[in-house]
Amino acid sequence: MKLLPLLLALAAPAALSAADQLVVTVTHDLAVARPAETISVPWADVNRALPHAMMYHLAVKDAAGHVLPYQVTNINPTAKDPQRDGGAYGELLFQHDFAPGEKSATFTVEKIAANAPLFPTKVFARYVPERLDDFAWENDKVAHRIYGPALAAPAAPGSGKEVLVTSGVDLWVKRVSYPVVDRWYNKGHDYYHHFDLGEGADLYNVGTTRGCGGTGIWDGHELAIGRNYRTWTVLANGPVRAIFELTYDAWDAHGRQIAETKRFTVDAGHYLDQIDSTFTVTGDSTAPLTVAIGLNKTPSDKGEDPTVTLTQDADTGVLAQWLAQKIHGGMATGIIVPPGDFAGFAEDARNLLVLAHAKPGAPLRYYVGGAWSEAGEITDAAAWKSYLTAESARLASPVRVALSTR
Repeated sequence: MKLLPLLLALAAPAALSAADQLVVTVTHDLAVARPAETISVPWADVNRALPHAMMYHLAVKDAAGHVLPYQVTNINPTAKDPQRDGGAYGELLFQHDFAPGEKSATFTVEKIAANAPLFPTKVFARYVPERLDDFAWENDKVAHRIYGPALAAPAAPGSGKEVLVTSGVDLWVKRVSYPVVDRWYNKGHDYYHHFDLGEGADLYNVGTTRGCGGTGIWDGHELAIGRNYRTWTVLANGPVRAIFELTYDAWDAHGRQIAETKRFTVDAGHYLDQIDSTFTVTGDSTAPLTVAIGLNKTPSDKGEDPTVTLTQDADTGVLAQWLAQKIHGGMATGIIVPPGDFAGFAEDARNLLVLAHAKPGAPLRYYVGGAWSEAGEITDAAAWKSYLTAESARLASPVRVALSTR
């Protein structure tokens, strides 16, 4: 065995000798369970260990020899790979459920002659032109959508077209693990507004609020918000991870024109998505920004009359909302802003806000999501708070990946 430690995002790549197998050893320091931990190996390291490896001719196995679903990203769609040296690829991704107390796990990657099996996808993201250019995404836990410019456009007289100007984020609750976005849209726009025909429903109301994790710029008194997204780009689409970007035209934020690009990273098995927001400032681009990430205070349908439980934890950057509804169970939303960027809590008339420090042109990373009691996993406010606290701990203590060959 020739060991080569590789700390994710920290260590510079080094040469790996050609071998029959690439051995991936993953360690971490937490005693708690880490379900659906996504493990990332730079494809350049895979190719150095397994020269001319092909993305659909691999087997990734755990220590017991079980074949694991995997994904190879290609974030740059124009990149080519004529020499089969992996130059077009980004990362090899797969997942592992760390049990409580399990602080190390080992995997192997090897080339195979046959095609790898088609792994069931657990994540999905797409533009939805059949519904006024919504953009929708989901994993096996929860789904979301954001609204495009067609929804914001004025309605022609007599057309009956819906008009909504908002950069808020919608939440769809699920009680099934398979994808529902296509099924719900294909059954007609109002299908998913009729409560739970066995898969879940759109129980969440966004309107012109921040919804479940929309952003704005905060001046200490007032929230300045943009309009519907302008452009979309899908960069990866399963089976383990979906990545996409949405751009927003500039809006006036207390005297400065600010545009935003959001990059979403959606992993299987998680109730929260990672979002990286980059703000571009016209004019004074040196002054820092205070960004607000918000939750709608009153997202339940009429008649639900929810009992609301809120959690604000400055130590972990967690804002948690649990709505115990009279009819349709408990619905949760939450935000995590890591401590390095966390700047406090605030609110306006319609939104609960987590504040974050941001620099123009530099990505601000935060995490947003939700859950539903009827899915059977997170069934009360205490369980939701515990989940977010555990996620905050995971973010503060990422896994370490070491590579070797044999």
